[in-house]
Amino acid sequence: MREGRVIRAISGFFDVFDEGCVRRCRARGVFKVKGTTVLVGDFVRYEPVGSQEGIIREVLPRRTMLIRPPIANVDHVVVACSFVTPDLNFYMLDKTLLQASVAGVEPTVAFTKADLASPDRVSATVETYQRLGYEAVAVAAKRGEGVAVVRARLVGRVTVLAGPSGAGKSTLANALAPGISFKTGEVSEKIGRGRQTTRHVELVRLDDTTWIADAPGFSQLQIPVPSREVRLHFPEFRALAEDCAYRDCLHLDEDHCAVKQAVAEGRVPASRYASYKQLYEEAREQELSAY
Repeated sequence: MREGRVIRAISGFFDVFDEGCVRRCRARGVFKVKGTTVLVGDFVRYEPVGSQEGIIREVLPRRTMLIRPPIANVDHVVVACSFVTPDLNFYMLDKTLLQASVAGVEPTVAFTKADLASPDRVSATVETYQRLGYEAVAVAAKRGEGVAVVRARLVGRVTVLAGPSGAGKSTLANALAPGISFKTGEVSEKIGRGRQTTRHVELVRLDDTTWIADAPGFSQLQIPVPSREVRLHFPEFRALAEDCAYRDCLHLDEDHCAVKQAVAEGRVPASRYASYKQLYEEAREQELSAY
C-alpha cells in the first residue's frame, strides 16, 4: 500500500495527493461500520487501482482536528477580521482564537480592509492583539498591503482561513496564492453579511510543504471546553493569575483578582475581558443544558 494526503472530499470520493500525483479514491466500506470518518488533511494508506484511482484502507493518526470546517492535521489558522462591512466584532474574534487554542492550532490575526479604517484605529487594534501575545497584521489585500507578512507565516504549514463571511478571506487567499482561484463572496447590503461561496473543503498546494484550505467558515456553535477552563486559553491571564488570591480564580466574582485589577488599570482591554465573561457564560449554559 501507498501513503498520501487527502486534499479534497466530494460526494463520497477522496482525492489523495501522493508524490505529485492525485488519485480519486473511495473509502473502504468497513469504515462506516467502525464509524471512521475520512477528513481532508488526513494522511491515509491506500491501495492503488489502475493509474488514477484507489481504495483507502487506513486513516493514520491525526495531530489536530477541526470540527468546522472538518479538516485534519492543520498547523495554522489565519483569522480574517474586517474593520468594516462587516464591522469588527471582538467577541467573534476572541471566540475563534479560543477555538484555535483548544484545537492546538497556532493563529495569525489578519485585520482586513485596513485601507477603509483610520490609521490610528488600525495601529491601535493591531498593537492591542500583539501585546496580548498574538501574531497580528493589518491587511489591505487588494492593495497588497500586509500580504507578504501573512504569506511568510504560511510557509511549511497547513493553514485554514477563518472569519465571518464578507471579511475578505477569499480576497486574501487570492492575494496569497496568485493564479489559484478562490471564490469571493460579496457582502449583502440588506443584511450586512457576506454570502458564503465555498461549499466543500479543499487543500490547495502552494509548494512542497505549504498548503492552504479553501473551506467553509471556521466556527462552532458551542464552546469546546468546560467553563472553568475558558480562562486558560486567554494567554494574557496566565502570568496575572499567579497574583490572584485564589489558586483557581475564575476572574469573575472573586476578591483580590489580579486579572480584574489589570482590566481596571487598562492593562487588559475591557473588550477582551468582556469576551472572556461572555464565553464563560456560554460554556456554563451549555453545561447546565446538558443535564
